[in-house]
Amino acid sequence: MADPSSIMDTASSLSTALPNLAQSVTSEVISSSSNLLSFSDQGQNLAGIFFQASLLPYLVFLYFLQYKGNQTPALGNFGFQFLLLFVISTIPSGIVSKSVYGTTLADCDWLHGGAEALLTVTNILIVLGFRSASTKPESEQPEVGTFRTVAFGIAALFFSALALGPSVGFEGHSPFLFGTGALATDTVQSLPFVSHAEPVNALSLPTWAIHFSSVFEFLFAMGIIWDYAKVTGNEKWKGLTWGMIPSHASGLAACTYHFFYNDKSLQFVVTTQAGLTLLGNITLMIAAIRIALSNGWTFQDLNPFKKDEEGDVVISSDSSGALVLQEEAENELFLAGKLIFLTLGASYIVKYGELGLNAPFADEPSKILATLLIAGPAAITASVFANKSKVENGEEGFLPSFGSGGDGEEKKGLSMEDVKKYGISGTVAYVLTELAFWAVAFPVASTALYQSTGHWPDVINDSTDRATVLGFIFAGANIARLLVPLRLGAALALAPWVDENIINRDQKEE
Repeated sequence: MADPSSIMDTASSLSTALPNLAQSVTSEVISSSSNLLSFSDQGQNLAGIFFQASLLPYLVFLYFLQYKGNQTPALGNFGFQFLLLFVISTIPSGIVSKSVYGTTLADCDWLHGGAEALLTVTNILIVLGFRSASTKPESEQPEVGTFRTVAFGIAALFFSALALGPSVGFEGHSPFLFGTGALATDTVQSLPFVSHAEPVNALSLPTWAIHFSSVFEFLFAMGIIWDYAKVTGNEKWKGLTWGMIPSHASGLAACTYHFFYNDKSLQFVVTTQAGLTLLGNITLMIAAIRIALSNGWTFQDLNPFKKDEEGDVVISSDSSGALVLQEEAENELFLAGKLIFLTLGASYIVKYGELGLNAPFADEPSKILATLLIAGPAAITASVFANKSKVENGEEGFLPSFGSGGDGEEKKGLSMEDVKKYGISGTVAYVLTELAFWAVAFPVASTALYQSTGHWPDVINDSTDRATVLGFIFAGANIARLLVPLRLGAALALAPWVDENIINRDQKEE
């Protein structure tokens, strides 16, 4: 079994022994959230410089993160280390896409999605590692060896496909995973809002799914790591969440570039992506240093031959040393269901929804719109954690609360706590209820919008349509919020049936 540290050694040796190769096929380097892939034409420009420079701070980040006094979950630590294998994989992927197909990796879908899958594995490992360490005693922690075997197995499958793909008929624009789940071309063109045809380099549905999965998983990881501060009693862990925000923005930049079908006129998006990658790795490094220092790290720890004369690591007052386990806010089945729902929903909406817009197909794509697509969601994410910080410090938050009642208030009405009392059955019932609700809500809202305006809105070019859509979104969000008690009540009513006919169906038959 390969040790994770060997991955770091391999990355270092590659950058030393193959400088010319790294220059010609420089890929995106180290971004824990970003959907970065190898842009083999970035080696000699500013983006390539940023990507290459981002490697060193990430290696420093890994060194301080694994300091034994930090109580970093072993699986989460391996997840951050596994990212290096993703980075290394983009080098041969870039070579194949450029030399065999004459295109960049971003435009070679089956290689693009395959390499991106390794980033998805990274984020899943981070989420599972920190989540299990926060909610389960050490005796119930998952075996790192098992996950390491699975992770390296997935990497082996990708490298095998990389080696054999061109010889077995994979072409430059062959879809990742054979385009599983994609709508037929005739079906797409028959949709009332579609006014454009997809270009040949459009991302396949599985590749979009891999991208959005990585983004959502990283957001989950940010929230779990934030709460890990309570588990360890060390507030410095919240700094790691703040340090992850530039990396999150870097991932949004990659998605934005793909939204515009990798238009070469948006080179500034790639440069921004690379700059955010570098900035993100620096902020991750600073956060890890602060965590390690708070847990007793000294310059003497740099000595690999140092003898531990005092025995155990000295933990400073910033950390209690003992983990305070938290109650699971969501069980694993619910979390997985939420990830699948968000991933598939976003993938279908973006892949086919943009065919009804003019912006992605403009001769000169809007740089302002591209900037907003990057900065907007990142700003919202930062605002959520800033609000969370104020609330936890006893101050009044600046964002509305969607819960009912606080710690000192009597809770009124139904809440998710009532659904959780039914365990897995309640969770499944809630997922089914939400799927049914939104499956009805979206078509109804779309039809109401069309009937009220007489046409499908052009939100890019028509200010009146933009205002109308924003009004519908605002109204719909408030209606959906008002219906929360009804949705929870439906889930509670459905829970006994789910328990009898789905969860315990076998026992019923016996």
